[in-house]
Amino acid sequence: MRLLITLLIALAATTSHAASYRYFRIGNPADIQTKTTPGTAMMGGGSDLDQAFRWLCQKANGGDFLILRATGSDDYNPWVNKLCHLNSVATLIIPNREAATDPAVANIIAQAEAVFIAGGDQSNYIRGWQDTPVETAINAAIASGKPIGGTSAGLAVLGEFVYACLKDKPDDKDLASTDVLPNPYFDRVTLVRNFLKIPHLENLLTDSHFAKRDRLGRSLGFLARIMQDGWSTTPREIAIDEKSAVLVEPDGKATVVGTGKGAYFLRPTHPPELCKKDEPLTFRNIEVIRVGSGGTFDMVEDKWATTTGVSYTLSVVAGKIESTQPNHSIY
Repeated sequence: MRLLITLLIALAATTSHAASYRYFRIGNPADIQTKTTPGTAMMGGGSDLDQAFRWLCQKANGGDFLILRATGSDDYNPWVNKLCHLNSVATLIIPNREAATDPAVANIIAQAEAVFIAGGDQSNYIRGWQDTPVETAINAAIASGKPIGGTSAGLAVLGEFVYACLKDKPDDKDLASTDVLPNPYFDRVTLVRNFLKIPHLENLLTDSHFAKRDRLGRSLGFLARIMQDGWSTTPREIAIDEKSAVLVEPDGKATVVGTGKGAYFLRPTHPPELCKKDEPLTFRNIEVIRVGSGGTFDMVEDKWATTTGVSYTLSVVAGKIESTQPNHSIY
């Protein structure tokens, strides 16, 4: 009887907040607390990776796994529940700032042992969640040692620096490298910072669908802007291709998993030579280390190294990318 009453209360709460947040939970309706292990699962989008989700679940230690979205459905719930042994799996859909200020939303996040931010459109996360109790609750969970993950748009908001994807119109096309390289101050190069505070992702930009969607040029433009605008003299980037993920342990040691092209670790060595509105970018000597599946990387900022990757250098000269790889490949 108690279980039935709890379920009815949960259903009533979901229904009554249909105009704001929506909450879908399977498994035990009662929360439990487990001893979690910190860690960050950065997923590059495309097909979701069982290995990355199991890694997050292990760090949740049988607790409550929460998927955060701004739009969409609860389609992750049965899949994660099948993959992992957990107390519960839930999806919380927070579509706007009104929903993000509801005290119940922050409480749901606080009770989770693992938080995963799904894909979609990161502008919804920045517009709807930044500077709200949702942001505060996620950061409190991270600071308390709970694991966090994200894929696609969810990956894009994990780093200190974020391409916010703010658009003039909902149907604007995806920002392309060909938009940014000729003009790093193109109107839709909308960068923000300090949304989430995740260990080892400080001073860092994250991007997804990297090689698949040819996002290198725009990423180099973002790094140039971060330096030109005085946000950092030493920014870095982790760009992850589809069907790949980077799993970061508390000590900064990371492992690349998946069947995609892996991850790209970028670090400029000099500020841009020319980074102005309406002028092609010139930005030389960006160090790149590409690490494939099974490879490892030390993300501690003063180390930033691997023994398993391929290293090369990229430069942008008058809006054109040059590579030191033998075949001049930029990826």
